[in-house]
This record gives sequence, structure tokens and C-alpha cells, in this order.
Amino acid sequence: MIDFYISANSKYAFEDNKFYKNGVILTNENGIPMDEFAFKSLIKRETSSFIHRTFSNIVVLAGAGASVLCTSGKIDNRFGKTVFMLADLINTTLKQDSNLFTLQELAQLCKYSIPVETIEQDGTSKLNTLFNLEDFLSDLLSFEKFVPDTVSDKYARSKSRIFDLIVENTSYEYDNSCLKHSAFINTVSHLVRTPSKLTIVTTNYDTLIEDAADSIEYTVMDGFSFSHRPYFNSDMFEWNLVKDIENIKTRELEYKKNIINLLKLHGSLTWERDTKGIRRKEKADVSNPIMIFPSSNKYMQSYQEPYFELFTKFQELLKRSNTLLITTGFSFADNHISQMIIQAILHNKSLATLISDYNITQDNPNWIKLTDLMKHNYQVAFLKATMNADLSDYLGEYYDD
Repeated sequence: MIDFYISANSKYAFEDNKFYKNGVILTNENGIPMDEFAFKSLIKRETSSFIHRTFSNIVVLAGAGASVLCTSGKIDNRFGKTVFMLADLINTTLKQDSNLFTLQELAQLCKYSIPVETIEQDGTSKLNTLFNLEDFLSDLLSFEKFVPDTVSDKYARSKSRIFDLIVENTSYEYDNSCLKHSAFINTVSHLVRTPSKLTIVTTNYDTLIEDAADSIEYTVMDGFSFSHRPYFNSDMFEWNLVKDIENIKTRELEYKKNIINLLKLHGSLTWERDTKGIRRKEKADVSNPIMIFPSSNKYMQSYQEPYFELFTKFQELLKRSNTLLITTGFSFADNHISQMIIQAILHNKSLATLISDYNITQDNPNWIKLTDLMKHNYQVAFLKATMNADLSDYLGEYYDD
């Protein structure tokens, strides 16, 4: 059975060409099993009742899945890749260069416990589904100071190539014809009441959100100054753009519409450090982008500039009263961020959290904890939807005919 929407009181699911609510087959007025359009309309009504309230603040957390595009059931390689896809690409690339260690050889060097590859019945090898790139990179970096001098150069080249591949494969251009970030930004922004701004928080390095916002003429406040050479200044998130409205009796302020805050928790392909600070540039002009790579070291790095300011800001947003948090493409496998959200749900009773993903029945410990919070009547709900498929449709206004 595939779950499509789960809340404390309702569970919508699909199995054997039938749609269910709380285990009961849904039918129309003639007793005929409900069709897909009517089923999705019911879910949209449930979603609408959850999010279309008078929230003071709306925050979106976009994970790696928000950059993924599926076409005909397959992931489009032009855009986002899953972490396992990245690992598979790294494994293949390293084996093709004799000047580099293979992933298996690196694993043996740093004593990574899980076999990198498995052997198929036809004798071919493939990446082990249990291989965890984040855990592997943590072991690789921890072992660096113990690498024998005889192989240190080859080890350094191999490590550098892995990180180069991660950068190369998280850099892609926004395509409005198939990606739906702009529709999402426009839809969710209309739920926000001025002077509040929609805040999008992302763990992604890519520039899809910035490019999508630019395509629909939205202004992005990303923590950088409005100077010719923009430098990072976290105070920028607190500013609004306003203009005076002259009146005979009083002076009023008009807030600029179509403006969002963007917090890139793990850095960006467009950020680089120089002698004055952290500067934002065009991607093509950046040689050493500021990024937290997937490893356990990212928790330590999150206390450095600019990550500390960004994480602090995100945490402060989650503490605000009457806040709606929407997650998309975030699996809650990142324990650091997941625990921030779980603690916020536990202590901020006015925080409502809608978790959307391609699969809303997952078994990692943080996901299970969130499910348990929902069962104990915290404001948590799950929606099967993705950024580049039907999420924007579900989040739009619901009109009962």
C-alpha cells in the first residue's frame, strides 16, 4: 500500500487500483470506486486545511530531492542526483584513472567497514546499496593524517577528485520548461502576509532557487549586501524593501512584494572567500566554492562562518510563534538539521510541519520520531509530493465546488 497523505486523524493510500481513507475503500455517490482525480482532490482539501491558516511566518526546507527531476519513472541526469547516484558516479570515475585510488582501495586504506561493491550473478560488479557516501567520506578525512608517505600524493589526488566530482555534479542550470521551483515559490509566497517574507532554507549547493526566483522577477535576500561586489552579512535577512506613500494627512509605507529570504545552510557554488570576507560571484568565476561536503565533519563546520549564522537564523525561525514549516525533498537523514526540527516541534506548540517527499513511509530514526510526534497530536502531517511534480498543485488554494 502506498501512502499519499498522513495526519493524526487521516490516512489516504492506494493499493490494487483502489483508493483508501483510514483503511476503507473510497467510492463516489454511486458506490463506484473513486478515480484518481477525485482522490487527489480530497488530499488537496486535507492539505489546504492544514496550511491555509493565518500563519505569521512560513519557512520551507528544501533538501536534495528538491533538485531531482523524474521523467517516466527515471531520474533526469541533467539535474539533481541522489547521494547514491553521486557515489556510483564517483566509483566509476575513479576506476577509470590509474593515477587515482579506486573507491574500494580507499575504503581498505581508511578501514571503511562496508564492502564498496557487490558481485552480480553474471560476474559484473556494482556499487553496494549499503554503501554510505557520508560515512565513507568521514572515514576518509579522519584517516588523512595517518596516510603513509609512499601513497600520500595519490591519496590527495583521489580525495580531490571526489570533491571535484561532487561540485561538478551539483552544478546545473534552471530550466523553467521542466522544473517547477518558480511555480512553487509563487504559490507559497501568496500564503505569506506582509511584512513577513517567505523564507526558503536549503541544504543544496546549486542555484536553482535563485534562478527560479529571478525568472519570475522575485527579489532574493540571501544574506549578502546589495553592493557591486556583494559580501555576506547575516543582518541582511532582517531588512525589508519599502517605499513611502505620500498622503495629505499621514505617511504610509508600502512593502515590496515578491521578495523571499534564502538560507543556504551548506554553502553555495557561487560563494568564495577572499581577504575581505565571503563574497558572492557568478558560478563561472568561483574557483574554491564554500561548501560543507557530506561527511560527519559537516557538524563541526556548521559552527564556522557563514554556516553558524545561517543555522542560528533557521533555529530562530523555528522558535517563532504561529509558524508553518514545509519540507520538500529532505529525507531527515541529516541528524543535525533533523534534531533542530524535532526539538522545535516539541517545544513550539504553535509550529505546524508539513513533510513532503516522494515516499512518506520511511524507516530512518528521525522520520520514525516525527511519525510518533504526529500520533501524539503534534501539528505534523505527511504528503506524498515532490517539488518538480505535484507539490505546487497541492499547496494552492482549494475551492469546494
